Amino acid sequence: MSSNRSLASLSALVEQASTTYSERFDIPRSPDWFVLKLFEEVGEFTSAYLDATHRSRRKLSENDAALALQDELADVFAHVMLVATHLGIDLDAGLQDKWFKHLPDPNP
Repeated sequence: MSSNRSLASLSALVEQASTTYSERFDIPRSPDWFVLKLFEEVGEFTSAYLDATHRSRRKLSENDAALALQDELADVFAHVMLVATHLGIDLDAGLQDKWFKHLPDPNP
């Protein structure tokens, strides 16, 4: 996968994958589903984080724990993009307005 993809192109790919998954498993995607699924994924990421930091009962190898952490954070990121898409939120604009305004002006 190219690391130079835009947020918009990543969102489109995530939407395509989510649509395919929901059709394959007959999952109706509603506004509630998008939000609740995001929280489910945050919970799974939290569990993977606890595994990776040796604070759970599960004893995974370092490699397995690192891969699980990566996969679960990717799920969280993907579901954030899905929520934004389906609620009509422009993440690029939100990042610009909320985060990037604090960066120093590159052209003073």
